[in-house]
Amino acid sequence: MSYRKVDIDALDEEKYVEENVQTKSNEEIASSVNSKVHEVRQILSRGQHAQALSRALDDPPYGQDVQELKDTTTQVVMEVLSSTKLSDIPNVVKSLAPEELDVLMKYLYRGMASPEQYNCSVILSWHEKVIATTGLGSIIRVLTDRNTV
Repeated sequence: MSYRKVDIDALDEEKYVEENVQTKSNEEIASSVNSKVHEVRQILSRGQHAQALSRALDDPPYGQDVQELKDTTTQVVMEVLSSTKLSDIPNVVKSLAPEELDVLMKYLYRGMASPEQYNCSVILSWHEKVIATTGLGSIIRVLTDRNTV
């Protein structure tokens, strides 16, 4: 007779299967990402960095079968980060919601993973300002979240 009520063997990391977190088809996600990229670049051309970043962080694509769309979204987020003046970063960070800051932190770590593609000094500047605003909790939430960007 077993006294154990929770099947701990089912919680094994090696047996984890990612749930399909997207309810949209890949075509719908692609259309959404492409329109978002166009919209973000228009907002950015008007010099509205906070609004452009907020829009870029909105509804990121999750899942294993949308890697190309994740790359496109990451590229757009990095364009916004790179085009923002260093003195404007604190104001932009303060204008973002806590959920947006966590998504931004995911993109910052994604950018750090590809130093040959993205400017790490820009990423580290943003990282510093986000941590000053959110504290260390944002790092923990990003590292423990299974939904990657």
